[in-house]
Amino acid sequence: MSDLDLVQMAVIANRLDGIVREMENTLLRTGRSAVLNMARDFSCSIITGDNRLLSTAEGLPVHVIGTERLGQAMTDLHDDITDGDAYLHNDPYLGNTHAADHTILVPVFVDGEHLFTTAAKAHQADIGNSKPTTYMPYAKDIYEEGALIFPAVRIQRGRKDVGDIIRMCRRRIRVPDQWYGDYLAMIGAARIGEAALKELCDRYGRNTIKAFIEEWFDYSERTMADAIGKLTEGTVTGYGMADPLEPLMPEGIPVKVTISVKPSEGRIVLDLRDNIDCIDAGLNESETCSTNNVMTGLLNSLDPDIPRNSGSFRRIEVLLREGCIVGIPTFPHSTSVATTNLGERLVMTTQKTFADNWPGQGLAEGSCSVGAGFSVISGTDNRHGSPEPYINQVFLGSQGGPANVDVDGWITYGNSVTNGLMFRDSIEIDEQKYPIRIEELRIRTDSEGAGKRRGAPGTVLRFGPKDAPMSAFYATDGVVFPPRGVCGGTAAAASEPFMTTVDGVEKDVPAIGDVQLEPGECLGHRLSGGGGYGDPREREAGLVREDVLARFVSFERAREVYGVAFTTEVLSDDLAIDHDETARLRGVATV
Repeated sequence: MSDLDLVQMAVIANRLDGIVREMENTLLRTGRSAVLNMARDFSCSIITGDNRLLSTAEGLPVHVIGTERLGQAMTDLHDDITDGDAYLHNDPYLGNTHAADHTILVPVFVDGEHLFTTAAKAHQADIGNSKPTTYMPYAKDIYEEGALIFPAVRIQRGRKDVGDIIRMCRRRIRVPDQWYGDYLAMIGAARIGEAALKELCDRYGRNTIKAFIEEWFDYSERTMADAIGKLTEGTVTGYGMADPLEPLMPEGIPVKVTISVKPSEGRIVLDLRDNIDCIDAGLNESETCSTNNVMTGLLNSLDPDIPRNSGSFRRIEVLLREGCIVGIPTFPHSTSVATTNLGERLVMTTQKTFADNWPGQGLAEGSCSVGAGFSVISGTDNRHGSPEPYINQVFLGSQGGPANVDVDGWITYGNSVTNGLMFRDSIEIDEQKYPIRIEELRIRTDSEGAGKRRGAPGTVLRFGPKDAPMSAFYATDGVVFPPRGVCGGTAAAASEPFMTTVDGVEKDVPAIGDVQLEPGECLGHRLSGGGGYGDPREREAGLVREDVLARFVSFERAREVYGVAFTTEVLSDDLAIDHDETARLRGVATV
C-alpha cells in the first residue's frame, strides 16, 4: 500500500478523466468530417503501458471497452517503441472494432518508462472500401469489403509523419483531404493527452502515479464485487433476433446470451459460445465488439457509479467461441458492420434478460442499427465552381431509447452501442457542408413502447440531394423484429425505410440498401422507438396527458393502450383528464 489517501485518489482519478475530455474536445473541434465534428462518432481513452484500460470519461462503450487489446497489438508487434512514436491501428483481427474505426495510439514515456498509451479512435467517412460506404453488410469477406487495414502500423517517428503511410491513405481514400484533416485531429488529441499525462507525473511523481494505478484498479474491483454481491444468484439464457438477411438468413439472425450471476464470488459470467457460426457477410462481430457490446448490456444493468476500467472488469468473464458470429471471427470473414446491427442486439438482449429476471435491474430494448436515417451518402458537390467528390455519414435520425424501472426512454438516444453519447447532426450545418436538403424531421407519434415507464418515440426523416445524384448506403434493423418491452411493457413501432419520388409518391426500399437518388427524390425513415417497462395502465394519468400534449402519444393510443381518457380531444393547455372514464377503462375505483 502507498501513502495515497482517498482525497488524492479522487483528485487523480478525476484528473485522468479530465485529460480524456481534453482529448475529446480536441477531436470535436478540429475534426474535418461531420462524422467527427457533429455526430461525435469518436472516443478517447488512456491505457497503462502494460495494456490495462485506465480512463474513458465519456467514451462510447463500443469504442473504449477493449482499448487495451489495441495497446497489446502495438506492444506485441513492435520491440522498438520509443518516445515520439504514434501508431495507426484499425485491424479487427488484432483487437480493433471494425476497419472503419481508425485509432491513433501514442506511447507515453515518463523517465524512460512506457507508463501510458493514449488512444484516439474515430469512425471514418471513407476507408477505401470497394463501395463508398464504411458499412457493407453483404461483403462476403474482407477482400470484397476492401478496406485499408493497418495492424498497429507506426505512422509517426520522432513526432513526424511516416510519409509512406500517409501517401497510401491519400491514394486509396476518396476524400483524402478530409481524411488527413481527421488524422491530424486524432494525432492532436493523442498528443494533448501525452503532454497532460507527463505534466501529471511531474506534479505527483512517477512512483505516486504508479501506486495510484494499482490502488484505483483494486478499488474499482471491490466496488464491482460489492454490486454483484447484492444480486440474486442464478443462470439465465436470453434470446434475441436480428432481422432477416436475404438470402443468407431468411428467418433472421438469432442471438443468445447466457448470464451467470455468482454473488458469493462477486463475479458474473457472460457466455456467447452457443451462437451460430460466422456467415459470409459483413455482420459478424469482431472479438472486441462481441465483448464490449455484451458488457455494455450488463453495465447498463448495474450501478452506474462503478468505475469502468480493467479493475472492475476483473469481475466479469466473457466466454467466446472462435468462428462464432458473435464471438471471435475466423479470417477472412468480414466484420464491416460489427459496431452496429448485431452489436445492438447483444446490448439489448443482455439488458432485457436482466430486466426480465432480476427485478429492478436492466432495461427494455431500444435502438437496433444505423438505418436509413444514418446513411453514408456520397456524390459530387457542384456548388463551388469545379465539381468535388464528397462522402459522409449523416446522423439525422433518432431512435427512441429504452425505458427502465424508474425512467422513461431518452428521445435522442441514437444507438444502444453508444448509450446515447453521440450527437445528432445539425440540419443547417449538414445543408451547408453537403449538397443535400432535409425535407422533414419530426417526432413519430405512437412509435414508443408503452409501459408504466414508456420508451421514447422515434422520428420521421426525409432528405435528398439538391442538384446532382446521390448514393445512400444503410443497413436497417428492427423492421421485422422491433425493440421489445419488458415486465409488461410493449414493443416499439417497427423501423420503416422508404423513399419519395419527385412527385411526392412514397415507395418501398430494401431494409438494407444502396439507393441512388436523383434531385427532388428523398430517402425516408420512420425510426423505431424504445421498448416500454411495466404495465402501461399503471402509468400516471398526468404523464400520459403530457405525452399527448407533446404529440408523443395520440388520443386513441392514450385510451386504448394506457387506459386514459380526456374530456375533449383538442390539444391545448386546458386538456383535462376524464377521471371517471379513466377509472372505468383501467378497472379501478378512482384515478
